[in-house]
Amino acid sequence: MLLLAFDTATPAVTAAVHDGTTVLAETDQVDARRHGELLLPAIDRVLQSAGVDKHRLTGIAVGVGPGPYTGLRVGLVTAAALGHALGLPVHGVCTLDAIAHQARTEGLTGPFTVATDARRKEVYWASYDADGRRTEGPGVDRPAELSPQPRAVGAGALLYPDTFPGAHGPEHVSAGALAAFAAAELAAGRELLPNAPLYLRRPDAQVPAGYKAVLPA
Repeated sequence: MLLLAFDTATPAVTAAVHDGTTVLAETDQVDARRHGELLLPAIDRVLQSAGVDKHRLTGIAVGVGPGPYTGLRVGLVTAAALGHALGLPVHGVCTLDAIAHQARTEGLTGPFTVATDARRKEVYWASYDADGRRTEGPGVDRPAELSPQPRAVGAGALLYPDTFPGAHGPEHVSAGALAAFAAAELAAGRELLPNAPLYLRRPDAQVPAGYKAVLPA
C-alpha cells in the first residue's frame, strides 16, 4: 500500500504519503484563502520528500469534509483529476474522523467530540466513543444548540469554550492522520467514502435570484 493523502476542508492545506504502516512524508500549512494555490506544490513536496514516484502510488485518500464549499472542492477536484490521470482509486475520508484518529493517537481517551469552525457562528461536529468510532454526526449547528461537551478537540471547539469546556488540539486535520485512518480501514477490509463532498448546508456564494428584466431600447 502506498497512499497519497490530502485535505482542504479546514484552513489547513495538508498532504502526506503513507506506506500502509507509517507516514513517509507530510506537510501542513494553515491558510484559509490559498487552498488552490498551495495544494499541488504540497503534493509535489511530499512525493519528493518520500522519494516516491507518483506512478508507484496505489491509491489516494482525500478529506471530504464537512467543510466550506470553496476550500473543500479544491481537494476533491484534485483527487478526482489525479485518480483519473494515474488510474488510482480515490478513497473519501470524513475530515472529522481523521481528526478523531489523530486525537486518539496523541493520547485522548474516553468518549469525545470533534468540532471544526463552520463559520456563520456554527461548528461542524461529530461524537465518538472510547474506541474512536463515530456515534453521532456529522452535523452543523450553533454551539449554543448543543449540550455541553466536556471532552472535545478541534478549532471549532476552541472557539466556543462555553459549549466545549477544556477543549484542546489538534485544531486542524493532519494528512498523516487521515492517511493512517484510511490505511487501517482499507487493511481491515472496510469501505471508505466516495469522493463526494459533505457540505451539510448550502454554499455561501449563490446565484442571485430575481434578475431585473432589461428590454432593448
